[in-house]
Amino acid sequence: MTTRLRMVQIRGPLSQAEVAQKAGITRPFYTMIESGTRTPSLSIAKRLADTLGTTIDDLFFGDATERNKGVAS
Repeated sequence: MTTRLRMVQIRGPLSQAEVAQKAGITRPFYTMIESGTRTPSLSIAKRLADTLGTTIDDLFFGDATERNKGVAS
């Protein structure tokens, strides 16, 4: 999740502090999630996904295109 979270956050218009504030967590906690030293609860992961305009699936696993690369139809 950490790499995906960082990639999604960088693509968006919000700073780490803004994402954290909108998700109802502190910036240091957000930074720990992003760096992989903390794992968010499901409810926090949902709030982060909503704040970043994506899904929990995307944060944890990448989008469907990335998940299906190399998979034969």
